[in-house]
Amino acid sequence: MREQEEKRKKKKRTKKQRQKRKIIFTVIALVLMIILLIMAYFAAKLGKLDKMKMDDVEVNDGLDTSGMKGFTTLALFGIDNRTNGNFQSGNSDTMIIASINNKTGEVKMVSLYRDTYLDIGEGVFRKANAAYGQGNAEITGPERAVSMMNKNLDLNISDYVAVDFNALVEVIDLLGGIEIEVTEEEAGYMNSYIDEITGVTGKTSSHISGGMQTLDGVQSTAYARVRYTSGWDFKRTERQRLVIQKMFEKAKGASLTTLNSVLDSALPDVSTSLGNTELLGMMMKIGKYNLGENTGFPFEHAGVSAGNLGEVVVAVDLAANVRKLHEFLYGETDFTVSPTVQGISDTIKNQLGY
Repeated sequence: MREQEEKRKKKKRTKKQRQKRKIIFTVIALVLMIILLIMAYFAAKLGKLDKMKMDDVEVNDGLDTSGMKGFTTLALFGIDNRTNGNFQSGNSDTMIIASINNKTGEVKMVSLYRDTYLDIGEGVFRKANAAYGQGNAEITGPERAVSMMNKNLDLNISDYVAVDFNALVEVIDLLGGIEIEVTEEEAGYMNSYIDEITGVTGKTSSHISGGMQTLDGVQSTAYARVRYTSGWDFKRTERQRLVIQKMFEKAKGASLTTLNSVLDSALPDVSTSLGNTELLGMMMKIGKYNLGENTGFPFEHAGVSAGNLGEVVVAVDLAANVRKLHEFLYGETDFTVSPTVQGISDTIKNQLGY
């Protein structure tokens, strides 16, 4: 009798265990299905991006990349080509190196000044923003611009993100604008840019005056383009990084509905070499990211007349500036520049005295 009772209890326990396992397996299957559906949903959205492969990006021989491990480094470009959706070429008036610490989520930004005198490829020295404009059917603008960054700055960048006027305007408008203190001098220049940007994008906006303002997309883009105030392009790059910072802060606090609208509207005006898996991974970590310090490059610079190129920005000892760049981006205090960068540094000094 007792044996039968034990068998009955054991059978009951076994049945419960099977039911429990079945429930667990069902829950796991449902979670996986939901994850796959979410991934498919966002993959469909990411399909709207302009995608360009980076097959011909140069990296300096003998480059020590050990200090860059644990970081994701991207090139960010703002294209000024007066058209929307054309990312093959055009001057990159905004060039930013973004370094993401994969462990802490800290993001540092360094603006490469557009007029910096560098080797833009094959030993041709010009202003840095001309590299992107050299894009053609064989080598795209992003490939040339990223190669220029890698060659002159001893970087190992393999991916980029580029936006045009329309993307910036769309995103800021959908985020509800950004708050920025505008000077009267800045406002004067902004108003002429506002008229131009409304013509390019088809968006409506209005002129502004100085003071704390909630800038819409057109006004924010105009603010990021101002370069004729005190500080010239050096000050403009500060404005550009400030706009990115304000957008990032707004996006982190935005609702899922707003972010969904941002994706739908802005993605067709964005170009990148990042794959969907990489983009989805970064999107999932958005809450972890935090903006750290930002600055401009070169750190030590001088203005020099360079013949037909006009006034250019020259790094005062490019090799020393590159060492400082690696310390800023990656915390490398003992970085040694490659023979390529040392050679470029020596050439610039011979040509322009620095």
